[in-house]
Amino acid sequence: MPNNSAGSLAAFLKDRRTRLDPSSFGFSGRRRTPGLRREEVAQRANISPTWYTWLEQGRGGAPSADVLNRIAKGLLLTEAEREHLFMLGLGRPPEVRYIGADGVSPRLQRLIDTLEASPALIKTATWDVVAWNRAAQIVMTDYSTLPPGQRNILRFMFLSPTIRAKQHDWENLARFVVGAFRADAARAGAVSEVAQLVDELCSASPEFAALWRENDVLSHGDGTKRLKHPELGDIELEYSAFAVDGRPDLSLTVYNPVDGKVADRIRALARRRQEQEADPSR
Repeated sequence: MPNNSAGSLAAFLKDRRTRLDPSSFGFSGRRRTPGLRREEVAQRANISPTWYTWLEQGRGGAPSADVLNRIAKGLLLTEAEREHLFMLGLGRPPEVRYIGADGVSPRLQRLIDTLEASPALIKTATWDVVAWNRAAQIVMTDYSTLPPGQRNILRFMFLSPTIRAKQHDWENLARFVVGAFRADAARAGAVSEVAQLVDELCSASPEFAALWRENDVLSHGDGTKRLKHPELGDIELEYSAFAVDGRPDLSLTVYNPVDGKVADRIRALARRRQEQEADPSR
């Protein structure tokens, strides 16, 4: 490990160690400096105190990924801090480990709510929809009426006749969805997490099973989607997908109506829906 990297790693470890409160870990005794002692970090990380001391002194060579993971756990590092630790120690990010999402922050929800005419969805790497705006309820699906476990895009595509009927060229879209889903799950380290869903869909849908066996891997950064909507008619939407910074388990997809008149009708339907929710007698 180059000296400058070793020095940066040493400084980072020392800084994070001194920020921890010894009493919260059951360590007592008078201390001349704040934070945990080196041997206490080594104990929590289950590594040699001598080896940890060398790391904080900028010597001893490059640590292994296992050692860095143990230190990250011992120092209670966040995912961002753990990634930084790997970049300093090994010059690369850690292997991806999937952490499922139960929802999104209120700030992120407020952001997509500002898109009055553009349906917006936030989904996990396993393609469970965890947040949406009113335009998405109108154009795509009213996810609020479904149990959380059923808000999965793959289930919609292959198990819902209603969703299938809304799609133009369902066959090509289904092929694209399966390939993009496979890529997302692998990129997020969620292959084992999607195994049960894949088995379920293979049993329930011969079409999904056939596409899954093809092992296609596709990207879905942007493109065009066409829908047969019961109120809006045939519509065309341009979409772009975005990573959610700080949340590698999530992605945001925004659909923008190509026709401005369609956008106006989505806004009108959204206002009507909002008024009905405020006054059910309307």
